[in-house]
Amino acid sequence: MPETKSIAALGEAELVQALALLPHWQHDRARAALYRRVVMPDFPAAMAFMVQVGFAAERMDHHPEWSNVYNRVDIWLTTHDAGGISTRDVALAGIIDALI
Repeated sequence: MPETKSIAALGEAELVQALALLPHWQHDRARAALYRRVVMPDFPAAMAFMVQVGFAAERMDHHPEWSNVYNRVDIWLTTHDAGGISTRDVALAGIIDALI
């Protein structure tokens, strides 16, 4: 049987370092997640952005929790298997930032 590699949640110091590199993201303690709100010019731009993020997330096999209302996209990134924020969330946040 193949061995699975577990992913650990970031410690407090690692999270502080990650957030310093991701100035548009916040720590949502209640959801144990990274959080960002993205506001686009209009609904089509918000949908196009979500499609781009969706393709990137699928390539990583790591999918966001999100919601969309007109031009606003709220994004939460957490690694459920780790019980909190992991390096996978930090990496996806960086990719999302690059798409904006």
